[in-house]
Amino acid sequence: MIFRTVLSTLAVVIAVAAPLSAADFSQAIPLPAPRDEAYPGTIKLHVDATNTEQRIFNVRATIPASPGPLTLLFPQWLPANHAPRGPIDKLAGLIIRAGGKRVEWRRDPVDVYAFHIDVPVGSNAVDLEYQYLSPTAGDQGRIVVTPEMLNLQWNTVVLYPAGYYARRIPVEASVKLPDGWQMGTALETAAASGSETTFKPVSLEVLVDSPIFAGRYFSRIDLDPKGRSRVTLNIMADEPEQLEAKPEYIAAHRSLVKQADLLFGARHYDHYDFLLALSDKMGGIGLEHHRSSENGTSAKYFTEWDRRFPSRDLLAHEYSHSWNGKFRRPADLWTPNYNVPMRDSLLWLYEGQTQYWGYVLAARSGLWTKQQALDALAATAALYDHRIGREWKPLQDTTNDPITSARRPQPWSSWQRSEDYYSEGLLVWLDIDTLLRERTNGRRSLDDFARAFFGQQDGEWEKQATYTFEDVVALLNELAPNDWAAFLRQRLDGHGPGAPLDGVSRGGYRLIYTEEPTELFKTLETQRRVLDLSYSLGASIESDGRLASVVWDGALFKAGLAIGGRILAVNGKTYEGDRLKAAVKETKSGKKVELIVRAGDDVRTLTVDYSGGLRYPRLERVEKTPARFDDIVTAKK
Repeated sequence: MIFRTVLSTLAVVIAVAAPLSAADFSQAIPLPAPRDEAYPGTIKLHVDATNTEQRIFNVRATIPASPGPLTLLFPQWLPANHAPRGPIDKLAGLIIRAGGKRVEWRRDPVDVYAFHIDVPVGSNAVDLEYQYLSPTAGDQGRIVVTPEMLNLQWNTVVLYPAGYYARRIPVEASVKLPDGWQMGTALETAAASGSETTFKPVSLEVLVDSPIFAGRYFSRIDLDPKGRSRVTLNIMADEPEQLEAKPEYIAAHRSLVKQADLLFGARHYDHYDFLLALSDKMGGIGLEHHRSSENGTSAKYFTEWDRRFPSRDLLAHEYSHSWNGKFRRPADLWTPNYNVPMRDSLLWLYEGQTQYWGYVLAARSGLWTKQQALDALAATAALYDHRIGREWKPLQDTTNDPITSARRPQPWSSWQRSEDYYSEGLLVWLDIDTLLRERTNGRRSLDDFARAFFGQQDGEWEKQATYTFEDVVALLNELAPNDWAAFLRQRLDGHGPGAPLDGVSRGGYRLIYTEEPTELFKTLETQRRVLDLSYSLGASIESDGRLASVVWDGALFKAGLAIGGRILAVNGKTYEGDRLKAAVKETKSGKKVELIVRAGDDVRTLTVDYSGGLRYPRLERVEKTPARFDDIVTAKK
């Protein structure tokens, strides 16, 4: 069986809890281990999502249950988050009844995601009422409800019985939306009446993997009219005019579907729904699912197409996850339900190779030009070539970051590192792709790996497979014999110096620095509202002079500055971004940069020890070498 290795670590003894009335509330009650057997009955779950002004989801649920102890779980370890980040703090108002009478619950004092109850004699179900209080301000979490749209993730509104695999718990879900709103979801409708929709029963696993995007201003586009399985782009926006897209923009999204077919050689879904929110009000997101993906980007995605290109690899990345991460996922990342801890050791493939395919498919489909792909690669290469934290923390250890740092802001990201398995992982897979091409004289590439590793069992989506490090090594050796285990371990466990840039040079380019930024670099500066001098002074600066980032061991770091400090003056004049850029440029001719800076109540004057001028990364073609990267990003036919 696929999951035999994982299950061997799970206990099969079912704990029997003492009655709640006799329990010591200071003691934890052992949770029953998940069993791969059908749950006796179907959960009915209803979400009223009409209170968009206060951003409250009101929930009712009926859970079949026999008399005696019952433990209900709120999902903690979330797929695609790779971490225990279930928002238990936003569950409120929990009232449980059986036979119309209130039943008291007790939260486990150790596992606070578990709620223990005693189901009364004579009852065959419990009825629950509660709310999910979604964030009303950005400092509370990602905004998922606005007056124009909402994002309903089922893991935030469900409680489920402990002791069973999620795939063996049937759920019949329904939702009530504001009048006139439309929605996109991978779930299939069983019945609809007015603003209320009931979905066909599915397993809890499929439900959690099938979120809803809904909105007042909504558009639905068929991306594969002649395909054997439906692929739909569901778009919602802050304003109706933001839905308007030129035919060539839609053509690029249709090409994405075609290029993914050519890459993987199979489809692992019966239908697929891109869920795309164009909003400056709802929080951004990129989250993969097997038959859908949650994508949140700028409200001007279509209306400012030429200026919004840096984020256009988002859909390509999340779509690739339908194969890498959903149909086939790391063995140690698979768990039987959402309250068994995950292990993230293979995220450098799960996310790193997907990041690579996001770049490649964006270019092959026309969502990016070749130059935009080159500029994106230059930005990634430069970032990790200067990621000084590589000296002490290997790439492999960054796979633990979803758990250890939980994506909280960091004071020194260049030293601490933060989920670098994504983009440094991309560089590793570029290295592998170009090496495969070099060793086989172009007969093999990472495309062959994708087709063989993720393109199995065309049409299958209800049964997923897993993979191990050894599986990866074995297939690479089939494609081109090499000591791939040592190759990978060197890049996963090594410390540099410098980033793994062999793929860049083998691809026919070299990383250089010039005084003029690329279009992508300038666009990112504008979107982030910073002056990015990371490769000169070692910092990015907001328009008011505040330091948004400081590179560990860079020039401003050595001058004693940190995030939050503020530059008040440059060479005796009040701070302006262009004034600072001009001063940095002049350091190349021997002039110094003198700053007046403020940190808290302290103000001081300092002279920056730097003489390299302005430096912005870009890739330069190396003449008389194979242009393998050009081949990689060229559309396939």
